Amino acid sequence: MPLGLVALALGGFGIGLTEFVIMGLLPEVAADLAVSEPVAGYLISGYALSVAIGGIALTAPLTRWNRRTVLLTLMVLFVLGNLMSALAPDYGALLAGRVVAALCHGAFFGIGAVVAADLVAPDRRAGAIATMFAGLTLANVLGVPFGTFLGQQFGWRSTFWAITAIGVVALVAIRLLVPSIAAGPARPGSVFAVFRRPQVWISAAVTVLGFGGMFGGFTYIAYTLTEVTGFASGTVPWLLVLFGAGLFAGNLLGGRAADRALTPTLVVLLAVLTVVLVAFALGAGSKPVTIVLLLLMGGVGFATVPGLQLRIMRHAGDDPTMASGANIAAFNLGNTLGAWLGGLTIGAGLGYTAPLWAGAAVTAAGLAVLLAATAGARRAATATGPVAVG
Repeated sequence: MPLGLVALALGGFGIGLTEFVIMGLLPEVAADLAVSEPVAGYLISGYALSVAIGGIALTAPLTRWNRRTVLLTLMVLFVLGNLMSALAPDYGALLAGRVVAALCHGAFFGIGAVVAADLVAPDRRAGAIATMFAGLTLANVLGVPFGTFLGQQFGWRSTFWAITAIGVVALVAIRLLVPSIAAGPARPGSVFAVFRRPQVWISAAVTVLGFGGMFGGFTYIAYTLTEVTGFASGTVPWLLVLFGAGLFAGNLLGGRAADRALTPTLVVLLAVLTVVLVAFALGAGSKPVTIVLLLLMGGVGFATVPGLQLRIMRHAGDDPTMASGANIAAFNLGNTLGAWLGGLTIGAGLGYTAPLWAGAAVTAAGLAVLLAATAGARRAATATGPVAVG
């Protein structure tokens, strides 16, 4: 395995830790900065919105830069944002630091996916992308529990100091281990020309729906575990570690499967994920069933990520960077959509399993879009000659 992939995974670990660890520190942050917990929650939603914006707004002007230089610049931005958070004197400054750190998120994973794919043979590209995203999944399994513990013991700022240090180490690792990779050749027209390709939009739609369904179910999972299944609240962090273990394993296995057969892998995974979400909604009253399905939801849900990222890159032609960044934005739009729909179902009085039902419906819609697009591409191939359907 190229050592550059390790450096990219380390960067992904730091970015994933920044995104998710705040969830466990909201009570400490709210108390220290004298804001309500709903206001403190904007530190999560504001981050997600900034990721979606940065995934396109930062990727566009950087597509013609040397790709290692781009990654180094983005990691400097990441370190700066977390340093601002660690030193923040008030809530506004902390939110600004979160926004600065989030702006690099989409572009880093978007451009990093292209770099990871370039470091290996063509038949190992999804696996390479999965290796980079392994840092993000490890952040959930190991980083978030440790970061939450650190913040609870020594104050929430200590967590951001630790993340800043991780960012510096990742910066050095990328400089030393990732080779210098020139940008693609300049072409006439806008960097947004890739969005003229219908399959790029279809790929983004599948990402929004397919992944958004899983995230919608996960957003309110603590309520499902405590109010429906009957677990004690103190058990929830350990159950989330189990979910994170599923993310890690599913990511790596999904990458290998997508390298062998991209479209069949995505079809099977989205179909299985729909079934898992339905089964979870039906079986949430049983603790043993819930434990198994929580692991499966994480595993199958994140197994789609390398394939979804590779699909949009394949359909971007010779300019995959912009499409890759846009797909990272699509993941975060899916997160927002899923969480919003799940909240609507709870607000409507449908109960704490309702987000799982809503998530299953959204994921099934993603599967339907993928199947329709694949069938359309095959009809076009029959009429006009070979066309890529993956």
